[in-house]
Amino acid sequence: MHRATRRLTLLAACSALSLAAIGAQAADWPTAKPITWVVPFAAGGSTDVVARVVGQELSLALKQSVVVDNRPGAGGVIGVQSVAKSPADGYTLIGGTISTHAINAGLYKKLPYDPVKDFEPITLIAYVPNVLMVNSDLGVNSVQELVAWIKKNPDKASYASSGAGTSTHLTGAQMAELIKVPMQHIAYKGSPQALQDVAAGNVPFLFDQLTAGMPLVKAGKLKFLAVTTKARSPLAPDVSTTAEAGFPGLDLVSWQAVYAPKGTPKDVITRLNTAINKALNAPELKNKLETQFGMQVVGSTPAELAAVTQKDVTRLGDLVQKVGATVD
Repeated sequence: MHRATRRLTLLAACSALSLAAIGAQAADWPTAKPITWVVPFAAGGSTDVVARVVGQELSLALKQSVVVDNRPGAGGVIGVQSVAKSPADGYTLIGGTISTHAINAGLYKKLPYDPVKDFEPITLIAYVPNVLMVNSDLGVNSVQELVAWIKKNPDKASYASSGAGTSTHLTGAQMAELIKVPMQHIAYKGSPQALQDVAAGNVPFLFDQLTAGMPLVKAGKLKFLAVTTKARSPLAPDVSTTAEAGFPGLDLVSWQAVYAPKGTPKDVITRLNTAINKALNAPELKNKLETQFGMQVVGSTPAELAAVTQKDVTRLGDLVQKVGATVD
């Protein structure tokens, strides 16, 4: 047999064996070992909460342990990159967010993973509303009044965020675009510092997650003006949406989702999607995420999550470029 022919035969045989191995793994899944749900952020945040609450129900549904593995660092890049390089066998999942799977694509010049090409979407889990918060002593009680204050005081028009390129930064940039007034962005190393500085009156306002600002609102240091979601939050039903406040274009909402490495067998993705969406529809779990953590539970098909990911990669990439945000 010609050497080239033998080489092609060997490659074909290896490919067949690989496909057979993947098929066998898919057939046995998930009995071989525990499933690891990687959280690319520190414990205690929204992504961690989702992994632990939903992972517990997923474990019961699949009769297999689901281990939450926090791998924080570099805005989620470290954890996400590790999963992109993991075996596509259904035993490693990644808790993805609007930052890791949309914003980072435009924020990093050399992102070591592709949020679309390197992952199989499983399901969208929940939207996490950003809320516009102002210092209580600023003297404004609505979005319209804040806009009027900004236009009257352009030299003082600044807003805080939990970091350059975060959804809280881009929501403020989106507001500046809508009202046609340049505003200074002041980036902090996290939500706690940003919230405290707005509460102290050093910066007039910010966008952040509702649950993050709730203690300072209850203490009378901050005021909620509007949430960026389409519907009001059950945690703050008296707070209007930005659309109700007259700003329907101010709609940047964080989201939580789950993905697997590219090439994970389709039947495994289907089983994961079915089990997670069933858990999300359970009244107790849904109520816990919505009333304790301010999330809006949604669920989706893999195709719907793929569409959300691609749409936000494009539109937020454009916004990142417009505001000039970068971390490289």
